[in-house]
Amino acid sequence: MTHDGRTIRYPNPEIKVGDSIKLNLQNGEIDAVLKFENGAAVFVNGGNNIGRSGVLQHIEHHPGSFEIAHVRDQRGHVFATRVDNIFIIGEGKNPVITLPNSHVKLSLIEQRDVRLGRQVEEDDDDEAEEAAADESDD
Repeated sequence: MTHDGRTIRYPNPEIKVGDSIKLNLQNGEIDAVLKFENGAAVFVNGGNNIGRSGVLQHIEHHPGSFEIAHVRDQRGHVFATRVDNIFIIGEGKNPVITLPNSHVKLSLIEQRDVRLGRQVEEDDDDEAEEAAADESDD
């Protein structure tokens, strides 16, 4: 049974709990099976990190409690969430399911700059500092 209540008759025996499938709605057949394993592309659909995406790094098993998934996003930030909150969207950095935007969480300073309409690029700041240092040396 799928998360939306559909029942798939005679599914592939290789499909396990936590795996995602790409279902063809016209004929009801499974087009792709996305395995729940380290290195899979994931989307977070619950918890404090809702809306983020990244690559599954590893899973912590806590007997009698929740299993925790560690995910690395495109910027290299690692965050943790419950395994129940993640959804497999592809293998590696090549998702089978495309997302409308990058789903990368900004830092507090970057969020403030976006709200204020600033566009600060780190490369420009570094070049300006180097130019100022060169002028002071002369």
